Amino acid sequence: MKALTWQGKRDVQVADVAEPQLKEPTDAIIRVTTTGICGSDLHLYEVLGPFMGKGDILGHEPMGIVEEVGSEITNLAPGDRVVVPFNISCGHCFMCGQGLQSQCETTQVRDEGTGAALFGYTKLYGEVPGGQAEFLRVPQAHYGPIKVPEGPPDDRFVYLSDVLPTAWQAVEYAAVPKGGSLLVLGLGPIGDMSARVARVRGIEKVIGVDIVPERLDRARQRGVHALNFEEEKRDLVEHIRSLTNGRGPDSVIDAVGMEAHGMPVAKVAQDVTTMLPNKLAAKMMERVGVDRLTSLYVAIDAVRRGGTVSVIGVYGGMTDPLPMMKMFDKQIQIRMGQANVRRWTDDIMPLLTGDADPLGVDAFATHRLPLSEGPEAYKMFQEKRDGAVKILLKP
Repeated sequence: MKALTWQGKRDVQVADVAEPQLKEPTDAIIRVTTTGICGSDLHLYEVLGPFMGKGDILGHEPMGIVEEVGSEITNLAPGDRVVVPFNISCGHCFMCGQGLQSQCETTQVRDEGTGAALFGYTKLYGEVPGGQAEFLRVPQAHYGPIKVPEGPPDDRFVYLSDVLPTAWQAVEYAAVPKGGSLLVLGLGPIGDMSARVARVRGIEKVIGVDIVPERLDRARQRGVHALNFEEEKRDLVEHIRSLTNGRGPDSVIDAVGMEAHGMPVAKVAQDVTTMLPNKLAAKMMERVGVDRLTSLYVAIDAVRRGGTVSVIGVYGGMTDPLPMMKMFDKQIQIRMGQANVRRWTDDIMPLLTGDADPLGVDAFATHRLPLSEGPEAYKMFQEKRDGAVKILLKP
């Protein structure tokens, strides 16, 4: 079968690989019909190479048709249309029972000291072959896959794999009080969708920040007060305070993560890791602060005293410096973590199954391309060219 594979820094290639086979009685095989490129895939493309293996199959946002199921699968049958969550969880362990499927004790990657295994996402998370391929083996298929109805195009449901539950959790963790305000830093796929979720959930004052004009325009069309970071850089926080009664927003979502602009020292550290042997680079990332923390610093500075910061952007350094005195003095609450996909899907599904499209998912993708154009799609997305916000691939 054809699959997108990681071959090195900024080197993604289409390769012929073996079709997946059932390994466990709780496995399923799906034929992938649509798969997304995620902002966190760009971390693999650019920064997290030390934790990748040459030839790893990428991707963690797939949906498709069930082809085959293991002997213990009773909830799925060949022909079912399903979306596959990016984290692999069992549904019956202590953590899943707490609604923390991203910490599933059955699939935790204990050798690396990390949470639940993820599709297509480094040795740190199990090095499970991903979904940017023609076929995908789905472990824990008795619980993970989400059955969706026939009829609407894939765009209506594919975001249940990651974008929608991640954005939903970001807003949930932000805990915006009734009548309160929300600042969203980064208007890529997750930030954009977080702003949409916030608006649908009744949060009227949503402020968004990005550097890409097309992303700012998309947000404005959905009722977001969008600010250009490059134009506002020096006075950004003061401008935000002026929009929120002089205090700052009640809550902030950091939807940027490790690749924020404006941290040249950390950028050098990231670049250095890509030039070192993988084992040495991995140790550096595990023990040194290598993140560009501009977005998180802005979040901490901008949020009102006693407010909440919800971190949904991915960070990778172990000793990143944080302004602890300011955080303590302002009495900030911080929540963060990988999305617990299955915890939120029942809440989200009613917004997808009616005739209306309140979140605008049908037109959310900016590009729909064949899998064969995946390498160029990664390059375009990383360079933020051609208005690329969300790219869907068709195997």
